[in-house]
Amino acid sequence: MSLAVIYSRAQCGIEAPLVHVETHLANGLPALSIVGLPDPEVKESKDRVRAALLNSRFEFPARRITINLAPADLPKGSGRFDLAIALGILAASGQIPQPQLGDYEFFGELALSGELRPVHGMLSAAIHTRNQQRKLVLPCANADEAALISDVEIIPANHLLDVCAHLTGQQSLSFHAQAATVRRAQYPDLADVKAQPHARRALEIAAAGGHSLLMAGPPGTGKTMLASRLPGIMPDMDEDEARQSASIYSISPQGFSLSHWKQRPFRAPHHTASAVALVGGGSQPRPGEISLAHNGVLFLDELPEFDRRVLEVLREPMESGLITISRAAHQAEFPARFQLIAAMNPCPCGYHGQADGRCRCSPERIQRYRNKISGPLLDRIDMHIQVPAVPLEMLKKKSHEESSATVRARVQQARNCQLKRSPFPNSRLDNRAIEAFCILDESGEALIEQASRQLGLSARAYHRILKVARSIADLAGEEKIRSAHLAEAIGYRPIMLSADSVSSGSACEHHVFAKEHPE
Repeated sequence: MSLAVIYSRAQCGIEAPLVHVETHLANGLPALSIVGLPDPEVKESKDRVRAALLNSRFEFPARRITINLAPADLPKGSGRFDLAIALGILAASGQIPQPQLGDYEFFGELALSGELRPVHGMLSAAIHTRNQQRKLVLPCANADEAALISDVEIIPANHLLDVCAHLTGQQSLSFHAQAATVRRAQYPDLADVKAQPHARRALEIAAAGGHSLLMAGPPGTGKTMLASRLPGIMPDMDEDEARQSASIYSISPQGFSLSHWKQRPFRAPHHTASAVALVGGGSQPRPGEISLAHNGVLFLDELPEFDRRVLEVLREPMESGLITISRAAHQAEFPARFQLIAAMNPCPCGYHGQADGRCRCSPERIQRYRNKISGPLLDRIDMHIQVPAVPLEMLKKKSHEESSATVRARVQQARNCQLKRSPFPNSRLDNRAIEAFCILDESGEALIEQASRQLGLSARAYHRILKVARSIADLAGEEKIRSAHLAEAIGYRPIMLSADSVSSGSACEHHVFAKEHPE
C-alpha cells in the first residue's frame, strides 16, 4: 500500500493538537514535498529524514513522495515530526507493517545517523496521548519529563532502528515506568532577613492571599532578599499547578528540568527587558517571563527603570491571568497567573528622606522618576510598603528570626481556610465573592468610608483593600473581618504619591489608621 498515516502532535501555546502525518508514494520523477503549513524547520526535515533512513540501512523510495501534515490550517514547527515522517515513508513503502501504527503517537528529531534527539513540549503531548489511550514513542531524553504525567504508556528510544525493530516485533522496547525521584524544592530561608518586621509581615500576608506587593526604600535595605524568599513561604504546589508550570517550561527555549517540578517559579527579568520578553512572542509564539512565572513570583527590581510601555503590558494579565499572543495566521494563549513583587528606590539617587540628608535630588526630578510608573499599574498592586534602612547596631545584634518553614505553616493554614470558601485565593475573588466573604461590621463600614474620602480610593482599590483584609483575618484565624484587620489593610495602599510624600509625613498617613482605629 502506497499510503500510510502516522499520529503526532503540534505545539500551539501549551496545547498539543493532533496531527495526521499522511505519506503517499506515487509514480513520477523522484521528489519529496511536505505540505500542511510547515515552518522552515519542518521543511528541512526531508533532508534529515533521507540521510537518517539511508544511514540506518533502509531503502529510500525513488518515487514521488508527498507528506501532508493535517489539519492543513494548523502551523507546524520544530523537528518534532522527523520520526513520524520517517516511519510514514517506511510504512508506505512496505518496509515496516502498518496495522499497529494507529496505537502509537511518535515524536523526535532525527540526527543524520538516525539517532533520536529531544524536543520541546512533551508534557502537554503526554497529557493528550493519555486521553486518547495511545502509546507514546519519544526520545529517551524526554522520558522522565513525560513520565510526570500518570497513566500514560511511554516507550523511549535512542535510534530509529530501535523503533522499527519494536514495530516489526524483532526486539521490543521496554516501557518507561516512572519519573526519576524529584527532590523537594529548596528556597532561601526567610530567617536570613534581619529586622524589617513590617516588611516580613507584608510578605506573609502577600503569600497567604496571593497578593501583589511593591516595596520602596533606599538601597541595601533587603528588598531583593525579601522578594527571593517569598516562594519559600508560599503554599506547596498541587498536581494541577505543577503540570501547568512544567508545561510552560517544557515549550520554552530553556526547556524543562526535573528540578522545576513542584517548585514555585521565581523570575527576575532585568530592567532592560523588552515587552516581547515579558509577554512572549515569535513566529511560533513562545512564553515570556510573565508566563514562566505562572503559579510563582515575577520580581521586578528597580521598577521605575523599566520602560513605561513595557510595564503597561502587565496590566491586562494581572487582571485576567492569561496572555494571548496574536499572529496573522493564528494565536496562542498562555496562562500568566503570577504574583507580582516589585521594588524601587524613593528617588533616582535612592536616599530621599534619609536623616543624613545625602539626597540632592530636586522635587521635580523625584516626581519625574516616580511618574515612570503609571497610576493604573500602581492601583493594581494590592500592597505598598516602605522598607527603611536598618541601623548597623541592629544588624550586629543577635536575633532569632522566624524561618520560612514556620511562616509557611501559618500561610498554608490561612490558604486552606480560603480554599474552603472559594476555589481561589483571596486575591482572585470576584465582586460577588467579595460581597459574600468580605462582610464588614458598622465600625468597619465607617472606617472604609473615611479612608475612601481621605485617600480618594477607586473602586478597584476599595475591593483590593477588602481582599487584603480578608487575608489578614485568615492569618489570624478569624471568620469575620474586624476593624484592626481593615485598618492594617488600608495601611498597605499606595504611599509613593508625590515627591514630598516621605519628607512631609504623608507616606505614613495610611498607617495612622491602624493606630487610630484599634479593635
